[in-house]
Amino acid sequence: MMKKLGLYVIVGLSLSACAGGMTNGTSVGNANQYNKVVTQFPIEAAMLNIYAKERSQKLVAVIDNRNVSAEIKVTPKGNMVFNNKQVQGAEVNTITKLDNQVIDQSVSINYFTPEPLVFHGFTDSSGEYSLATQTTTIPKMAKVGDSSSLITETVYSDSSKRKKIGVYSQVWSLTRDSNNTAWFCINSSENTLLDFDSEGTTEECYKINAKGDILDSKLTIKAPTNNGADMGTETIKFTSR
Repeated sequence: MMKKLGLYVIVGLSLSACAGGMTNGTSVGNANQYNKVVTQFPIEAAMLNIYAKERSQKLVAVIDNRNVSAEIKVTPKGNMVFNNKQVQGAEVNTITKLDNQVIDQSVSINYFTPEPLVFHGFTDSSGEYSLATQTTTIPKMAKVGDSSSLITETVYSDSSKRKKIGVYSQVWSLTRDSNNTAWFCINSSENTLLDFDSEGTTEECYKINAKGDILDSKLTIKAPTNNGADMGTETIKFTSR
């Protein structure tokens, strides 16, 4: 589910050589809010705004003096069936560009049920099929400084589920940004099936207000590099535009 954004960017770039532009139809609030210190934020509402409601954003970075962008559009798909369950779906269309030239386009669908919010997995245009097991309940509200495990995700090469290609875990955290905003971050682990995971880890962060509106976002990818006998880590930071 959540690891796909980072993976799409990595696949598009091959690594061998997420706000202006963000809309979700929500309001920021009035000036009186800015004098109020908010200590709790609506996590479930924020996750619905991120993964289930219509929005678009553009993330940009500079890698080896070249401009890289990921243009992401989320479109709700309504009622669907996934893994023999009645669920709702949201399509995520990601276009990756290098120096304004398209190098990859991927489409996935996240499957979830609301009230309470539970994520069940995803399918994507490459044929991959993911099943998610939610390890803890997503809270309605969380305090600044809170964090928790979220899901364990098993990715298969296709819907037959005969070939397992990845197992990931995700955790979330909430940190202070300003008196009335916070950064809600979701961290994805490396693939536990591999001794060497070239895709590394990802951290998606979203600036939210007291209503759970998405105001800004950023994506950090930490990918292993292999320079001969030396192993290192390359950190790529995308910011919204």
